[in-house]
Amino acid sequence: MPKITIDDIELDVEPGLTVLQACELAGKEIPRFCYHERLSVAGNCRMCLVEMEKAPKPIASCAMPVGEGMKIKTDSEMVKKARHGVMEFLLINHPLDCPICDQGGECDLQDQAMGYGFDRSRYLETKRAVDDKNLGPLVKTIMTRCIHCTRCVRFATEVAGVPELGATGRGETMEIGTYVEKALSSELSGNIIDLCPVGALTSKPYAFVARPWELKKTESIDVTDALGSNIRVDARGSEILRVLPRVNEDVNEEWISDKARFSYDGLLRQRLDKPYVRHDGKLRPASWDEAFAAITAKLKGLEGKKLAAIAGDLADCESMFALKSLMTSLGSQNLDCRQDGSAVGEGARSGYLFNSTVAGIEQADAILLVGTNPRLEAAVLNARIRKRFLTGKVKIAIVGPEADLTYKHQNLGSNPAILSQIAAGSHAFAETLKQAQKPMLIIGTGALTRADGAAILASARAVAETCGLIKDGWNGFNVLHRAASRVGGLDLGFLPGAGGRGTDSILEGTSSGAIEVVYLLGADEIDMKRLGKAFVIYQGHHGDAGAARADVILPGAAYTEKDGTYVNTEGRVQRAQRATFPLGDAREDWTILRALSERLGRKLPFDNLDALQVKMTKACPTLSGVDAIAPAAWGAFGKAGDLANQDFTYPIANFYMTDAIGRASVTMAKCVAEILGQGVPRTGTHG
Repeated sequence: MPKITIDDIELDVEPGLTVLQACELAGKEIPRFCYHERLSVAGNCRMCLVEMEKAPKPIASCAMPVGEGMKIKTDSEMVKKARHGVMEFLLINHPLDCPICDQGGECDLQDQAMGYGFDRSRYLETKRAVDDKNLGPLVKTIMTRCIHCTRCVRFATEVAGVPELGATGRGETMEIGTYVEKALSSELSGNIIDLCPVGALTSKPYAFVARPWELKKTESIDVTDALGSNIRVDARGSEILRVLPRVNEDVNEEWISDKARFSYDGLLRQRLDKPYVRHDGKLRPASWDEAFAAITAKLKGLEGKKLAAIAGDLADCESMFALKSLMTSLGSQNLDCRQDGSAVGEGARSGYLFNSTVAGIEQADAILLVGTNPRLEAAVLNARIRKRFLTGKVKIAIVGPEADLTYKHQNLGSNPAILSQIAAGSHAFAETLKQAQKPMLIIGTGALTRADGAAILASARAVAETCGLIKDGWNGFNVLHRAASRVGGLDLGFLPGAGGRGTDSILEGTSSGAIEVVYLLGADEIDMKRLGKAFVIYQGHHGDAGAARADVILPGAAYTEKDGTYVNTEGRVQRAQRATFPLGDAREDWTILRALSERLGRKLPFDNLDALQVKMTKACPTLSGVDAIAPAAWGAFGKAGDLANQDFTYPIANFYMTDAIGRASVTMAKCVAEILGQGVPRTGTHG
């Protein structure tokens, strides 16, 4: 290990580190604009200059690797003078927009100009001006402010894998933009707003809305997909004004998808803020007492087997636990949290988890994707696969339709019979998996929601067992879910009990009359036409497809309006915090179920959230460790059977509108129109 001296501090550092990283290990702050820990080194802002003994001039610490015996000074007169000079040059053409700039208060240039800059300008000539670029409905540009750090260019190329940004021209005439004017097509494009150290790239929906010191900041969890990205929700009063990522190296690093970042405006539109009861075919506003009375009257004397409940994709664990407790007390075993009909949950817990963990992707040396397009189903997880791909140490193959996944891969075909061939060892990729040290299989809901989903799951398990994916210290079998509620619901056993019905059977039962009452907990993705003449109770926060079909509507809270537990696709338990209060007469979901249970004479045994969580974790111990993953033993799952001679299809056609919040969002509608070039659906769809 090289030994270097930094400001008279001797330390041993790992070979391959840069001087900047070594300085940080020594506790020295080094200013920078172009350098970023997750991007390649550009070395073009020169703000990180330090003095190195025997060097004739200051060195760029971000680009200089450490060497044995180096002596570095970070606060000498030479360094101070160099930083003053660099800052003066940076500010020559930078406009004095601070009073009207959305980056004000969070600007690296402001902070570093105060800490390392000069106290006056000697520049009298005309400043340069650059035309703004139209990057689409999400990112606002004021390119005169750009300091050419190229962070956005490197992110688009390296992390997002969509190389649409670049530089044209040289010197003073250099400009950053898309080579041909177009909207950015990456599902991660909003991250360049966080990366931009000045106000050149800001949030278009957030433009001129608020200052950072006006906002109340709440740490929470994203529910727009099953990854569970860590986010910070910024609110002013009762309104969510922006959503930003939080760093979690094991989940999302420091990125979030555009859907997670920008769909928040849907939280204010098409909301359910009061109960409704259907009279003479029309939904009319009602009081909570009237809504509960209508439900009580309908359930009076009803056999439990004629009652069913389906949980939606955004439901938290607390509300599902409360609903399950209520339904079982009423004698019903007709429960399901898999509104898409996924053939998971029967058998071992490892049969529905991303067992390798998200961070484990960075160790994989062979990946087989089955019926999944992770770029649309979990964009941030897809960036992790690309990160591993860029190391050149992984071979990736896909069984499914050809798609642009942002990394090179081998397409093995779209027929599920390929899985049987790999399991039998007769396919060439079977040898690739067997020779790999840490092979992975990732199966998506596009494969599991088919009629032969259970047989496909069994074939995937056979691949895992015959091709060496299961070994000491490594489980390479992974299920990539799309719904934030799915793993939590499966862990809680929100599934058909003995003799109970699943989602498809419930819908069949409503048509035949075997099911008379259906309780939808935010379930909007099922085919409402199949509910027949059943009495439908809808509890949720948006007037989407479920509310339109309901006979009684109970207004619940969105994920930003309640404390709740979510379990991501890898089985990681995470807690979301309340950022604002529910709108109007809406209430937190578990409190609605607790109040309803009392009216039905089946009072649930908890009066507050803490008591509920104690009961919940006692019933389901895997939920007790927050930010932890309970280990899942390998076992049997899936059901052997014939595979249909039908090619896989992907479940998501419209990335921006996969849930009720996204479908109500004006920003997401603009993305559909400008980026996808599609018309915007007026009612709830499957996305």
